[in-house]
Amino acid sequence: MSIERVREFFRKEGIEDRIREFGVSSATVELAAEALNCEPCRIAKTLSFSVNGRPVLVVAAGDARIDNRKFKETFEAKARMLTADEAAELIGHAVGGVCPFAVNSGVEVYLDESLKRFETVFPACGSSNSAIEMTIGELQTYALPEGWVDVCRLPAE
Repeated sequence: MSIERVREFFRKEGIEDRIREFGVSSATVELAAEALNCEPCRIAKTLSFSVNGRPVLVVAAGDARIDNRKFKETFEAKARMLTADEAAELIGHAVGGVCPFAVNSGVEVYLDESLKRFETVFPACGSSNSAIEMTIGELQTYALPEGWVDVCRLPAE
């Protein structure tokens, strides 16, 4: 199970006990927000793409949407989301639990600017019923990102 991969990753960092598991699904932004009793925008959703054949993850705020123009300008490729089967195979986590932690080798992780509005956010931990609260600095540390990108738009835009 990929939550076990994430648990082991966080055990090495001394923060395994911060993982929260729920008796209900947290597989979507709305379900995760309900399980955590927080606003949907604070869910750090991890979107999986194929960019010129490379698996790429973009972690964004729960209320953000991919802006195709910005994505293409940033990655020099059209945004193509991975299928559920591709995500499980290439990323190492199944859809509903995709997160930027303990991913397969060769996966590129990027953090979207939409996250910077918050002090803390809640990314998944490899399963469809888990999450961890992290500061933006912790997310940047533990996600091991290639960097920050601006590929999303917010609802008011």
